[in-house]
Amino acid sequence: MIRKAKLSEIEEIINLTKACAAHMISQNIFQWNEHYPNKEAFLKDLDRQELYVLFSENSIVGCVVISSEKDAEYNDISWRTDDSIQYYIHRLAVHPKHQGFGNARKLMDFAEAYGKTNNAISIRLDTFSKNVRNQRFYERRGYLKLGTIYFPKQSKHPFFCYELIL
Repeated sequence: MIRKAKLSEIEEIINLTKACAAHMISQNIFQWNEHYPNKEAFLKDLDRQELYVLFSENSIVGCVVISSEKDAEYNDISWRTDDSIQYYIHRLAVHPKHQGFGNARKLMDFAEAYGKTNNAISIRLDTFSKNVRNQRFYERRGYLKLGTIYFPKQSKHPFFCYELIL
């Protein structure tokens, strides 16, 4: 089941993303660190009612942010569609114990269906250039790589921007 997150679940979501960060670091993927993702970002997501959680056996196994807000970092990307009604995917995470079972697919299916239901033209996102697994995941779903952005507090390496026209 996927539903909007609750304030009482923020610590569990933070712990989930910390487990994901540690798992990625163990694979030499330095995408998330002590700066990101952080509690303040999740509280903002929650306040905007854009944070969703995936449950399995009564516990949170994943999360995703489906935002209508375009971050300034995306302004220099040559998107395939004009800015109109888009959704931006952020902080997609599945606890390492629950990876490899289609949970990221469930979260993305939900996000894309949400976009279609709300008349979005496209879904936009970014993923770390050193996380080849994520790149393949999005490309298999039909997302096209359109450019690069940087988040210096996270990494010296770029993040690739992707878009899927709905």
